[in-house]
Parts: sequence; structure tokens; C-alpha cells
Amino acid sequence: MSYSRPWLSYEQQLEQLKDRGMQVSDDAAALTSLEQFGYYRLSAYWYPFRHKEFDEAGRLSHITDSFIPNTELRDAVKLYLFDKKLRLLLLDALERIEIALRVDIAHLLGRLDTFAHTKPDKLHKSFANKTKGGGKPTAFNAWTRKRIHVEARSKEDFVEHYKAKHGTDLPIWVAVETWDFGALSQLFAMMKVKHQTQIAMQYGVADWEAFQSWLRSLNYLRNICAHHSRLWNRNIVDQPSLPESGALEWLDMLRGRNLSDEELISRPFLLMAICRHMVLQLNSSSRWHLRVKEHLEEFPAVASDYKIGFEAMGAPDGWDAWW
Repeated sequence: MSYSRPWLSYEQQLEQLKDRGMQVSDDAAALTSLEQFGYYRLSAYWYPFRHKEFDEAGRLSHITDSFIPNTELRDAVKLYLFDKKLRLLLLDALERIEIALRVDIAHLLGRLDTFAHTKPDKLHKSFANKTKGGGKPTAFNAWTRKRIHVEARSKEDFVEHYKAKHGTDLPIWVAVETWDFGALSQLFAMMKVKHQTQIAMQYGVADWEAFQSWLRSLNYLRNICAHHSRLWNRNIVDQPSLPESGALEWLDMLRGRNLSDEELISRPFLLMAICRHMVLQLNSSSRWHLRVKEHLEEFPAVASDYKIGFEAMGAPDGWDAWW
């Protein structure tokens, strides 16, 4: 298949939106938005305001290019700016969590062996030897290749200093500072169950399997935020698991309200709630969650006849009373 859509100037982009029913009260401001943020990026935020067509059974059959009446371009811009601030708030929390996990993992494994991260016998045999198909490298071998590449390309002063004095093999408490959240979560997933449980318990989570899935999902969330991708109203692909009822009081408060567990884990709100939990475990006096709540309560009102709210992120009824 060939791509046939032509290049459009900003003025042509604006005219196309108007032709499709988009309301624009200030052409100059609209053009500035298209120039600053881009048509394609903003399209993710005006997507909910496009007309939908349904079949005889009431199932969605087609989403047209035309807009629901009274949809304004600034509706999409306001949603984009709301989403941008939300991503920045979450990056703040994710940085705290990532740094703390670096310390936790390096401290625990480093006590076993200075180079525990290079020795699969210090990890869970079955987890480290897991493969994704015939002929594929083991989880440990795949992770090791990535680790070596990341450590080799690091230009951090502390890494250069260590290599100059001691050689290329970095002890875990040095190596861990070169890894990203993904590498951390992958190493955690290969650790022995007793070690995973020990770290999970530091965060008030007794279910090591659920905690492992949390780290994987938080890495997914971090990638969304770091790459400036849309978070609001997003379907979560890498979904976290839920501990059994009774394991976490706050989670029990959110479950079974107006959302099923399947709906809860598929939307961004639960990942935000997990960040809240972990930040407060790290610092019980943190006010990060209050800044997030204040921002969520300022969800922008839109002019469009199609009304949307923060609930599209998967927030259960009464979330604000708990948060």
C-alpha cells in the first residue's frame, strides 16, 4: 500500500480542520498551536470529538473525519497541555521510584556478590533461563547484552574514573547507576523469590508477583512520559496485576465500584495510584500526590457537545475522597 496524503502547509491544515467542522475563533492562535505542537500530535486529543457511526447492533463501525458540533481547536490544545503537565508530575514520581529501586537492588544483590548481576547462579534459575521461543536467548543472556552495551557507552565521570582505576567490570553498585528503569525491572524479574519479596515488602506489598508486574508497568508508563506520548484516555498495554483483596486497603477501596478489575488495570489511573503508593512508602510526608490531585481536579472544560472528563482515565467513583 502506498501513502497518498499530501503535505499541507499550516494554513492548509487549519482550513482542512475547518472544512471538517472544527470551530476556530482565533486563526492566529490556531496557527501558532499547529506550528508549536504539530497537527499529528494534536490529532490524538481531538480524536474523541470526531463523529462515530454504529451498525444496527449498536457497535462502533466507523469514525469519520468530521467533528461533533461546537468542537473547538482549543479544546484539543487544552487537553494536550493538561496531559503535558500530568506527564511531568509522573516523571517526578518515577525518578524517585527508579533511584530508590537502584539502591534497593544493588544493596541486596551486592551483599551476595560484588558482581551478582553478572552471575546467573545468584538469580532465580527458572526466571533467568526463561526464553520467548525456540532459538531465542535466555532472559539473562538478552539482559546481559543490553547491560554491557549500556555500561560501555556510558560517559559518566564516575564510570570513566572506575574503569581507569579498576577495569571494565563494574560492581553492581556502580553498574546500576548506568541502567534505565527497564533494565532494573528486568533484573528484578530474574531475582530469587525471597529477594523479590524482600524488596516488595519494603514498599508495603506482600505479593512479589504483583510488585514485579508493577515495575514492568511503571517502566511502560515512564516510556510514555519520557517520549511525550499521549497519556490521557490511553489504553494501557503493559498492564499491572492486582494483589488479592485485603492485601492493600487503598486498592480495595478502588476495586468493584463502577469499574471491573479489567477496566481498572487497562487505564492510566491505576498506574498513577501505584506511583502514589510507592512515593508515600518512600516518604510519608511527601505532598506529591496532593499536587497531582490538584491538577486532576483542574481537568479542562471543553466547548464541544461531546463532554469528556477525567473519568476517561479510569478513575473510579469517589477517587478524590481517597486520593
